[in-house]
Amino acid sequence: MSTTDADTPRGEVALGDMVAALDGLLEPARFQDYGPNGLQVQGRPTVRRVVSGVTASLALIEAAIEDGADAIVVHHGLFWRGQRGTVTGWLKTRLQRLLVHDISLLAYHLPLDAHPQLGNNAQLAQRLGFVPEGETWQRCGEQQLVFLGRSPVADAAALAAHLERVLGRSPVWVPGDGRPIVRVAWCSGGAQGYFEAALAAGVDAFITGEISEPQAHLARETGVAFYACGHHATERYGAPALGAWLAERYGLAHRFIDIDNPA
Repeated sequence: MSTTDADTPRGEVALGDMVAALDGLLEPARFQDYGPNGLQVQGRPTVRRVVSGVTASLALIEAAIEDGADAIVVHHGLFWRGQRGTVTGWLKTRLQRLLVHDISLLAYHLPLDAHPQLGNNAQLAQRLGFVPEGETWQRCGEQQLVFLGRSPVADAAALAAHLERVLGRSPVWVPGDGRPIVRVAWCSGGAQGYFEAALAAGVDAFITGEISEPQAHLARETGVAFYACGHHATERYGAPALGAWLAERYGLAHRFIDIDNPA
């Protein structure tokens, strides 16, 4: 577990105002998502300390309790489509800890992937040195979640090394046909299913968090390199950026707590 951005609160905000500001920024109503975006658990009415993290795991919740957080902002929340609707087991434990300590939980899934400045994909591009082909990011794929841009690294093996150096883990990658890596597409997390949309957009490489069986064959047959860099490793940048935005806007204390995940 690592933490960043510890601070002393200088201000406070009503929970309802904070939720309204985040909803206005991320526009969750625009997305067809796998679970509810926005306020998932209501806590105390005023927020002074925010913890951000990737996933609302028990480890993150316990760390936020230790930090004295009033609210937790995450990418992966507690509730997902297909759940049985019962609060038992691990879900009961996580929810109970939030309720006992009166901590709010806010989760933004696809809206946080898609935001052009604070989102996972935009923040990932910033760290990897990808640049847009025009004034704004071009996009493709379902709900325009795949970003397109130019790579600072032109060789497939060198790009794999660059990804490992920046993200801190060795990617699973399938070489293409040796072409220079100029135009790249990327989408954080489990976006391997968007590879075909990236191929249609005419890229030289595709970067995401995971790989499934079909993508290896597609990479070999099309000559487009594929890099699976880890679901968590590619999605740990949007939440702290969002937390920092809240801290600056309202003078809140903010800490990003990174709970390590090998996935």
